Amino acid sequence: MFEGGAGEIIRKKLLQTTDFHTILRLPTGIFYKPGVKANVIFFDKRPASSETQTKAVWIYDFRTNIHFTLKQNPMKESDLDDFVKCYNPQNRFSRNETYSENNPEGRWRKFDIPEIIERDKTNLDIFWIKDKLLADLDNLPPSTEIAQDIIENIQSALESFKEIGRAK
Repeated sequence: MFEGGAGEIIRKKLLQTTDFHTILRLPTGIFYKPGVKANVIFFDKRPASSETQTKAVWIYDFRTNIHFTLKQNPMKESDLDDFVKCYNPQNRFSRNETYSENNPEGRWRKFDIPEIIERDKTNLDIFWIKDKLLADLDNLPPSTEIAQDIIENIQSALESFKEIGRAK
């Protein structure tokens, strides 16, 4: 969603040749292990055209300030009810943002293509909700918990680098 090189080329190609209309940002660690980010992307194939097929991308931030674990607090289907309501599968062309200046915690937001194209490397890792753990420095989790999160993120990064190394 954010890396340059091949990732950037793929993102630009998807935006150009498909109607890449929705991103669901999922909480970290729900599929694999803590620290691993996951996104679900929704797009419709379009006939070949010189015109960019994607006009806007809707993003549902189900990651910021939401925490699940694989065993103690697993995600349930009902946790996605608000996303399904916002996605509006009956008519996705009649969507309404829940984000606004009056509601900066709204999880559903629309980004027009020019705004996305202007981002460095056409970065689609877009977020706007303030992380409460980072915003409230007086109520940080215990240092052992912070250290464990850092360790898990580093281990996840190392695994990704190892996979890249094996692929070449």
